[in-house]
Amino acid sequence: MNAEIYRDTWGIPHLRAGSALELAHAQGRVTARDRAWQLEVDRHRSQGTSAAFLGEESAGWDRFARQARLDDTARRCFASLEEHDPETAAWVVAYVDGVNAGLAEGAARAPEFAASGLVPGRWEPWSPLGVWLGIHILFAGFPAKLWREEVVRRLGADAVGLFAMDGPGTAGSNGWLVSGERTATGQAVIAGDPHRFIEDPGVYQQIRLSCPEFDVVGIAVPGVPGIAHFAHTGTVAWAITNAMADYQDLYRERLRRVDDGAVEALDPDGAWRAAARHTERVEVAGGEPVDVEVIETARGPVVIGGVGAEESISLRYPPRVTADLGFGALLPLLRARRVADVDRAFDAWAEPVNVVQAADTEGGVLHRVAGRVPVRATANRTRVVPAWEAGHEWTGWHEMPYGPVEDGLAVMANQRGPAAPLGVEFAPPHRADRIRRLLDTGEALSAADMPAVHMDTHLASAAALLDPLATLELSGAAAGIRDRLLCWNRHMDADSGAAATYARVRDAVVRRLVAHPALAVLAEPPARPAVFLPWLALTPRVAFALENLLTAGESYGIDRDAVIRAAVEEAAVEEVAAGPAPRTWGDTHRLAPWRALPGTAYDEPALSGDNDCVLSTSSLPGLTDLSARGPAARYVWDLADRDDSLWVVPFGADGVPGAAHHRDQLPLWLRGDLAPVTTDWNKLTKESDDD
Repeated sequence: MNAEIYRDTWGIPHLRAGSALELAHAQGRVTARDRAWQLEVDRHRSQGTSAAFLGEESAGWDRFARQARLDDTARRCFASLEEHDPETAAWVVAYVDGVNAGLAEGAARAPEFAASGLVPGRWEPWSPLGVWLGIHILFAGFPAKLWREEVVRRLGADAVGLFAMDGPGTAGSNGWLVSGERTATGQAVIAGDPHRFIEDPGVYQQIRLSCPEFDVVGIAVPGVPGIAHFAHTGTVAWAITNAMADYQDLYRERLRRVDDGAVEALDPDGAWRAAARHTERVEVAGGEPVDVEVIETARGPVVIGGVGAEESISLRYPPRVTADLGFGALLPLLRARRVADVDRAFDAWAEPVNVVQAADTEGGVLHRVAGRVPVRATANRTRVVPAWEAGHEWTGWHEMPYGPVEDGLAVMANQRGPAAPLGVEFAPPHRADRIRRLLDTGEALSAADMPAVHMDTHLASAAALLDPLATLELSGAAAGIRDRLLCWNRHMDADSGAAATYARVRDAVVRRLVAHPALAVLAEPPARPAVFLPWLALTPRVAFALENLLTAGESYGIDRDAVIRAAVEEAAVEEVAAGPAPRTWGDTHRLAPWRALPGTAYDEPALSGDNDCVLSTSSLPGLTDLSARGPAARYVWDLADRDDSLWVVPFGADGVPGAAHHRDQLPLWLRGDLAPVTTDWNKLTKESDDD
């Protein structure tokens, strides 16, 4: 049979075909028609060719992509897939053929192509692997090791802990499993929301894939076949959160150039050995091309410095070492019928490292870590290590740990959990504790109860700033602010004036800590490639570590009460100057999605939530209240009846500005509502056959 394309009322594609290969082709084609611009941007980013049409702002990323050898790694991984798993390789090729079949039609719909002058190109068999790698190469946050180096160099090793927030503030996802013993139906419910940068078009694609072998609804990554992270097959469902594992290493290299222009690197045995070396050119729209020397040592590609540089650093990451991204798990996941099938499939997973939760209709539950984490010295996990010293080699792979489902609940929100032995920094426990508290009501739960959990705005981390206020001596206006804040319910609601006041005081605290002599030495960012600078900026580091900075036993000479007092007094002056008009959190905490190419200007909405809320709409205290990161999707998988499941994305199913389904889910997403999952073909609208 030809593949059939149906749509529900939200424009979400439901695909039906006679085989998995035909279905993969249809998935590629419909994705290209809906998301052509997004696909081409992500493909070019993985190749390091995006600056050729996006301009100078993308040149830094392209340089990193070339130096890190993302495209070459994708090629290697696909070649290995062809050798060891030809069925999956053929399935990926079918998807790519579908993308190529649909790109011209999709590009004709997308105004960004004409605006940028980009002509759609041709996808290669490894392009989906490159897209996956490009999206996730910075997911584990290896640049945090560069930050620790700066703290040690400027403040000393003991100061590293001062900035601990038990997790990089830029990462986050919520996920929870409620087993049948806790639900009204006697069947499990799985729910959550991945937190990523909010992009337009969105980073996730709602889709249904149906053929004689399987019938799966889920949330896919555009440009990648199948449904890796969030799916419901009818009898089993699964979801993931970021495990916060550390699985990428940085090595300080000693390099030299020999007479013929070749490059050598010093190895741990004291020998100088040849490093791979060539030059690539990054084309830049509106600017001069940039030549990039690409060097790779026995550790990995050099991503900072080079021959003659003051410092050169190489990156070692598992797919480059093993030629495996874990794509061998994708077809078995689609074919899964029980938790045991999901468990076996994730044994093959590699990148990124995730915590998996799954449940099936027979009462099976699963809570485990999936991915590939190398065994190596502790120093590798925290700092940049010298390549020429022994003891920093990878010596194997960690066994992936399993976690419990206690009292019918399993909650993961990037906190320390089953992945604790594999990581360094984790998220604070606030989100996880709050989710468990909201679920642990003693009442039987249902799928309909989950959206309220998604939208909870309680900010437990506010205690670090608010608790000291009660004992501070303040002037009249500042005392009024203190009294309001001490009566506040600590919910970051968009219509809350107290939440806005808290944010204003918090901003002032962050700015004063950044300017304090004890920390100001870190204010000047080091000379690193631009792609790493977000990890090295002092203000975000102070903002994300604020709770620890205000409560840690070692204060480093900072009079924290004095900082808070001055911040409240400053906020009082600002409030008087602003006049009588009330100000709410939503006045400044607004959605700020990333777009590869500026286009249609939207009046983006006010948001509830904040960094440590379950509704994690992240701001950057001390810099901006705008939110560029938040729930990139929400889902509720009901094992009692798949049609009682729910899902939503921030914008819509269609990536084309102005299309009917481009931003039609935004009102749902803002309210905390979710669209129903509809699987009855008779309730769907047939769009076409995919010939």
